[in-house]
Amino acid sequence: MKKRNGSGCGFEIDLSGKTAVNIVGAGLAGLSAALTLGRAGVRCRLISPMPSERAQSVMAEGGINASLDTMGENDSPVQHFEDTMRGGVYLADPNSVWNLCSKAPETVNMLFSLGAALRTENGRPVLRNFGGQKKKRTAYAKSSTGKILMTALTDAVRRYEAEGLVKRYPHHRLASLEINDGECTGLKVIDLHKRTVISLSGSVILASGGMNSLFPGMTTGSALNTGDAAALAFVSGVEIANPEFIQYHPTTFPITGKRCLVSEAARGEGGRLFILRNGKPWYFMEEKYPELGNLMPRDVVSREIEIVKNDKNCGGKVFLDMTGLDRSVWENKLSDLRDECIGYLGTDPAEKPVEVSPGIHYYMGGINVDEHHRTNISRLYAAGECACQYHGANRLGGNSMLGAVFGGQVAAGTAASEIIADNTGEEESEPDEKIAIMQPVGIPERAARIMRDSLGIFRDGERLYGAVKEMQSLIDSENDTLQRNRMILGKAVLLGALNRKESRGAHTRTDYPERDDENFRKTTVAVFDGKEIKVGLRDIPEKRGE
Repeated sequence: MKKRNGSGCGFEIDLSGKTAVNIVGAGLAGLSAALTLGRAGVRCRLISPMPSERAQSVMAEGGINASLDTMGENDSPVQHFEDTMRGGVYLADPNSVWNLCSKAPETVNMLFSLGAALRTENGRPVLRNFGGQKKKRTAYAKSSTGKILMTALTDAVRRYEAEGLVKRYPHHRLASLEINDGECTGLKVIDLHKRTVISLSGSVILASGGMNSLFPGMTTGSALNTGDAAALAFVSGVEIANPEFIQYHPTTFPITGKRCLVSEAARGEGGRLFILRNGKPWYFMEEKYPELGNLMPRDVVSREIEIVKNDKNCGGKVFLDMTGLDRSVWENKLSDLRDECIGYLGTDPAEKPVEVSPGIHYYMGGINVDEHHRTNISRLYAAGECACQYHGANRLGGNSMLGAVFGGQVAAGTAASEIIADNTGEEESEPDEKIAIMQPVGIPERAARIMRDSLGIFRDGERLYGAVKEMQSLIDSENDTLQRNRMILGKAVLLGALNRKESRGAHTRTDYPERDDENFRKTTVAVFDGKEIKVGLRDIPEKRGE
């Protein structure tokens, strides 16, 4: 048995014969899980293609939600719960959402205790407005909140690395899950530097992020955040849920290979969307939605942008006007956003409106987990964006980082309580098949076109049906395992959208424009049996009394 030092702490960590949990992903959810296990004295491995400093979580901008009620608005977890359920159009598990919202103040205060440099005044957190919420409850650090939280969690986890409780495997990619008789007993990973395969036994937590490889060039997320772990899990028999719910963030602009996010914080601080109508600025969100205006939930704002862009009386381009923001806002709250606009667009948003359009930003659906973050496979768990949890049909801004940190804690706690002692030494070997070390950024162009053309903000059954058939033909002719897995996952997304014959949240069917609670206030569940994808609907749990 060959021992390797993957911790970076300068000495060998021997996990042989010890109990361990394998965490795939080193962003917010993965680090939170590792920290939770470390504090519990449970050994774990932290496995990722890139170190934490390059995880997509670093890119998260706007903030993290908690009803800390430091702004004198009488906020509460109950109101946070109600906003989250309403924003998700009542499709999320209410018990999971209540756990998230009721524990949010404790979660954010834990981050403060780790040294997270979120904005404070007189020792109290400063909270900002975010979309779909009537109270200020989003803690932030300018528009670099993700970087601040990742720095704090990375530093906290290093303590447990030094104690031998966390062993890092940067530059390693998931190759396969070991699943036998409905139980996950370990996994294999590829050392991307040495080009060897390592077998690791133990429970597995997937914290691998969203499915960006299905929409190359269309997402605000990292191109390195491929979703391949979720695709591999799906073809291995792991259920996915609600894959049709894909969030388009209303304010993005194109840069090389992806979309650049203009944080919702800009609208939270007073930024206004407009389009020229008959030659004059029309602030359409404020006219159509006078209560929340530009801070309506993201699915609503994105739909309205598409509608006005296609209005024959309008100019076709939508702008975000931030020229009225105070100088102190730019200096203390949005300075990094301003730098991005100047650097990428050559436009100073303090002086000139910025042209924006919707871009894919978040996947509400993903690996199906219960409120304890268990999958349908024993000893396999999932947390963060790769999991379907907390957000229902549409995610509120500020709930993603909260869901990742809290979800990582819950998954780790469940894994620790269900752990089975086994030999968790590692076996290293040469690969028994040719392994593609350099992954393609996304699915093949034809498959990408299918996804792009059929899964926009507005969808229809005829196009979706044709897309499913066309995607299957590509799957049948694809020899590359990685790309085939991605396209099978892509087909599941298409089938979920085809099967949901209603409009709800981020899923809008022009042929079924109404919401249908009687038949479709249910969770889409898809499973792959090795030959075909089976899609059905499952009842949402009733909320327990608290």
